[in-house]
Formats: sequence, C-alpha cells, structure tokens
Amino acid sequence: MKRTRPHVDINLQELDQVLDQARQAPLSEPDYQKIKDTLHTLVQLLAPVRNTEKTSAVLPELVEGGGQQPATADTQPAKPGHGRNAAATFSGARKVVVQHAELKSGDRCPDCEKGKVYVQKEPKPLVRIIGQAPLTATVYQLERLRCNACGQIFTAQEPAEVGPDKYDETTGAMISQLKYGSGVPFHRLEKLQASLGIPLPATTQWEIVEEVAEVIRPALEELIRQAAQGEVLHNDDTNMRVLRLAREPSDKRTGVFTSGIVATKEGRKIALYFTGRQHAGENLAGVLRHRAAELSPPIQMSDALSRNVPKLASGTEIMIANCLAHGRRQFVDIVQNFPAECRYVLEMLGRVYGFEAEVHERGLKAAERLQFHQQHSGPVMAELHRWLETQLAQKKAEPNSGLGQAITYLLRHWRGLTAFLREANAPLDNNAATAAGGSSKVMPTPGLCRMKRIPRPPVAFRTMFSAA
Repeated sequence: MKRTRPHVDINLQELDQVLDQARQAPLSEPDYQKIKDTLHTLVQLLAPVRNTEKTSAVLPELVEGGGQQPATADTQPAKPGHGRNAAATFSGARKVVVQHAELKSGDRCPDCEKGKVYVQKEPKPLVRIIGQAPLTATVYQLERLRCNACGQIFTAQEPAEVGPDKYDETTGAMISQLKYGSGVPFHRLEKLQASLGIPLPATTQWEIVEEVAEVIRPALEELIRQAAQGEVLHNDDTNMRVLRLAREPSDKRTGVFTSGIVATKEGRKIALYFTGRQHAGENLAGVLRHRAAELSPPIQMSDALSRNVPKLASGTEIMIANCLAHGRRQFVDIVQNFPAECRYVLEMLGRVYGFEAEVHERGLKAAERLQFHQQHSGPVMAELHRWLETQLAQKKAEPNSGLGQAITYLLRHWRGLTAFLREANAPLDNNAATAAGGSSKVMPTPGLCRMKRIPRPPVAFRTMFSAA
C-alpha cells in the first residue's frame, strides 16, 4: 500500500508577496490556505519516519510514482565512532601505584626553584594488557632432602598462601562465568587450556562447577522469590538437547525444553532459566507459587501458545498479554504473496511501535504511557481491527490462505495483543524474553536429568549472570 502526500505547488516569490501584503491588510482565504498548506508540507518533510524492526528489509520504502527510495550518502545514518577505552573502564585491572623516583610532595620545583611541588588528585594512567590462559596454574617445587644413613625424607614447608585445595574458589567462578555467562562449552575450554599448557578436562570442570553450585543455590532461590514479585513476567520455550532424561514411569512426554522467564519491576530485571520436561507455563506456575498473596495480579507476556499460560491454584490471577511481534511475524512470512495487504498491516503496527519509541524518548511514566497509547495507538489499532474484520467478512481474504490465517491469528488473540491499551505496565511484545537468550546453552535444573559421566547437574548458573 503506497503512502502519498497531497501535491502542493510552492512559489517562493508569490509567498513573499503574500507575506508583504499581510503587513498592510488581513490575509484573504486563498492566501491563508496557501501558507497553511506550505507549512504542513514542510512539517511532513522534516518529521522523522519510524519503521518497525526489519520493515525496510521486508518492504522497501516507496516514493511518489511507485519507485523505491534511492539510497544516498545523505540518507545513510552515520556510523558510530570507535574510540579508545578510557583507563577508568578497566575496572577489573590490577592497580599499581608508581611514585616519582626523585620528588615527593612538598619538595622544591627543580625547574623554577621557587615553588613547591604537590601531588595531583588525578594520576597519569598508563594501561598495559597481557595475554594469559583463562585459568592459570602455579607449580610449587618443594625441596626434598634424604638422609643417607636412615633414609628419612625431609620436605620443605609449602608457602602459607598455597592453601589446601588444588582448585581454589576463583577456579569455579571463572569456569561458571565462561560456560554460563559467555557460552563457552566445556570441551572448547578444555582444548584452549591444553593448547596453553594448563590442562583442564571437561569432566573436571563439571565436578568443580557442581561443587560451587551448591554454594550459590540460596542466591538462586532468592532470585526466584524476587522474580515472583514482578509486575510483568515474560516467558517462552525452546527445545533443548539432553543426552538422557530421567522420567517418572507415568510420564508420557518425549520433549525437553528450556524455559526462559524474565521478571521486571521498577526498572529491575531478573532472568531465570529452567531445562527439563516442563513447559514455560508450568515453570512460570512454579515461580508464581512464591508470590506474596497481597500483591495485585501480574501481567504475563508470551506468544499465544496455550502451553505458555500457567495453570494456577484457585484464587491466583494473572493478566494475559500477547506478543505483538509474533502477530506481526505472521504477515512478514507471507509478504511475498500478499504485498499490498501485508504492507498495510506492517505500517499500521509500525505506527504503534513509533508511539512506543516516543514514549521512551519522552521518559513517560507507566500511567502517562498508558494514556499516551490510548490516545494515539488506540485509534490505529481500532482502524486495523476494522480492516481485518472487513477482509474476512467481504471475502477479500480466503480464510484458509496464508493471509486469512494471519488475520485470524490477530483477531483470535486481539484482547491479549492490545493489553497495552488497558494495563499501564503491559509491554507490546515478548522481546525481553528473546533478548535474554534463554534458548542457548543453559544448565538443566537439578534432579531433572542425568548426563553421561556426570552424576547430577548443578543449578542454572546462567540465571545468576542474567540478574540485573
């Protein structure tokens, strides 16, 4: 569907004459309309054009006459620069204070020989970076002496800083960070360590992590409790490959899933991950069992799959919100077959996302955001709803076609898709769960599965690194 604007002929000399005459007498109606049309056209040209994610790639922008908007140097956004990192950004670096070799505070200036020198508040930073293995090792060679008469062996005492354990507490923390915070597989870390001359087998890494996991389990349990008190709870599922899953004899399920749950409240965000036989809705129900009874019902955001909706105990309520991005995707997938219809839907949804971007730019509070969307996005969604119903009622779209199924999806879940027009904190989509990366390389929940050569998997470390 091509966007057009009314054609306005602008004659600068004629406009100058109209403005000069306005100094002497009131504007006539034709002159007034001419200036008004000119100003409105100018505002439209200067207003920024907002697009939803990937809209330009799916449907290139059209200009007058049906052609595509040419890409010029003036229209391309400038790429951000990549300057050097300031010394203050190296927060994890070891700090070494280097004092002046010849001067100290209070000494006479060697140049002018009149004043005194004093220490400056900010020293001159000098950054030097070295390479080393993620886990380093120190070999202590304790001297041994043997008596040639009785054969008694005398071994040197180890230094006090050595400690009793071969792997100290920092070893488990680093392996966990690499595996669950950065996604480095055990076998890849094993090869890296071996190439650097410090071997660390994958099975040993697992044993170290399992031991450390028990130490931080109380922190995980507190994160689950805190997440249950959230205002908005995002959840989603993805398939997960596990070598062997221990199931109850009565369990007929065959799939294994990783559920990502993202809870937000007052600007804070907690991401939880669960891998096992349960779906996202069941895992969310387990989290909500820790919710305080006096709190108001939370908003649950997900796509429209029924298994994402938790089955709650009697008396527990939630407010369902569905992902607008999933509804949009239905039309992105069929855009080649129905370009005009898909363009209309995508541009209407693009306007809504444009209003959401304006909300963030203006820093509106939750109540102000709701009022803003009701005022601006409400009419857009109402118009889109009428258009969708018309396509099916007037048989402009075959119900069993790709377009008909996409329209039916939106209409069937319209209430959940428009929750942001009724609830102050309801998001537009479930992108928070997708951005949290719940589908990649997370640890199975304790007791749910048994991996080859590994007795019992530890807690989901990735949850710890995702809490903000």
